[in-house]
Amino acid sequence: MAAEIFYDADADLKLLENKKIAILGYGSQGHAHAQNLRDSGCEVIVGARGEGPSYELAKSHGFSPMSLQQAAEEADIINLLLPDERQGDLYEQELRQVLSPGNILMCSHGFNLHFGYVAAPDGVPTLLVAPKGPGHLVRSEYLAGGGVPCLVAVGDTGDEATFQVGLAYASAIGGGRAGIIRTTIAEETETDLFGEQAVLCGGLSALIKAGFDTLVEAGYQPEMAYFECMHEVKLIVDLFYQGGLNYMRYSISNTAEYGDYTRGERIITEETRAEMKKILAEIKSGQFAREWIDESRSGGDRFDSQRIAERTHGVEQIGKELRRLMSWIDEKEV
Repeated sequence: MAAEIFYDADADLKLLENKKIAILGYGSQGHAHAQNLRDSGCEVIVGARGEGPSYELAKSHGFSPMSLQQAAEEADIINLLLPDERQGDLYEQELRQVLSPGNILMCSHGFNLHFGYVAAPDGVPTLLVAPKGPGHLVRSEYLAGGGVPCLVAVGDTGDEATFQVGLAYASAIGGGRAGIIRTTIAEETETDLFGEQAVLCGGLSALIKAGFDTLVEAGYQPEMAYFECMHEVKLIVDLFYQGGLNYMRYSISNTAEYGDYTRGERIITEETRAEMKKILAEIKSGQFAREWIDESRSGGDRFDSQRIAERTHGVEQIGKELRRLMSWIDEKEV
C-alpha cells in the first residue's frame, strides 16, 4: 500500500496559533525545530538541563532557556527531544506531573512512547513528528527555502485533530516543502532501530572493519585497505543517495557491476538474513529497548568500554593519518 504524502497546502498553521511549543532539549533536532518554528511565526520556549553547552547555544540563538519542568508547565505542546536513554527517567521525575488535558506530548523518535518508558497522562494525546535527516540539515534546508521529509504519527489516544496538529508542526519546520508521510509510532520506531543496527551503523561498520581486516591480514598495506574499504564508501553512498542502486551501477565500471551481482549475495547470505530477522524480532519484542535502558541505568560500563575499544581499531588509526593528506575533507576527530 502506497504511503500517504502531504504538503504545505494540506497543513493549517493556524492550528499552532496561540499555542506555546516547548522544545525540551537543544541538541541536533532541538535547535533546528526551535529555530524553524520561530521563523514560521510560532511561539517557542526552550527547556534545557542545566547550564551546559546546549543551554548556552540556545541563548546564543536568542532563546531564554528554562528548566525542563518550567517549560513543560508553560507550554501547550511539549516535544521531548532528549536522549532516548535519559528521556524516560527525566519524564517521570520532572514532566509527567505537570502535564494535563489540553496538552499534546510530542517526540521525534518513538522509542520511549512505543516501549512504555514514557506514558502520557489521561487526556494528553501523543504525537510524533520525525524529520528524516539530522538537525543541521533540517535547519539549512529550511533557510534555503526547502525542507527535509517528515514522518507524522499519532499515539493510541490521538485522533485526526492530533494528526492535523502534527501536519502543521511538520510544515512549520519545513517538512511540507518536501513531503510529510503518515506512519505509526510502532513503524517509525521499529524500522529506525532496525536500519541503525542491521544496515546503517551496525551492519556497515562491521562490514568495513571485516573488509579492512581481511586485506591487512592477507598482507596488503593498511593504507590500501583503508582506501578500498572505508574511504570509497562515500563515493558509492553518494551515488545511492542521488539515484538508488541502479544509478550506482550505471556510474561504476562494468567490472565492478559484475562483481556486485555475482559476489554480493555471498556476503549477505541466508545466515545473515536470518540474523537480521532475529534483530528485528528483538526490536519488536522490546528486548533491545530493555537491554539499552538497563545498560544506561547501570552506568553504561559495557557501552563505554566498547566505545573505547572501537576507537583503537586499525581502520580508525590509519584513517586519522590518511585524512590529514586530503585537504578537501573537513576532518573530524573524537
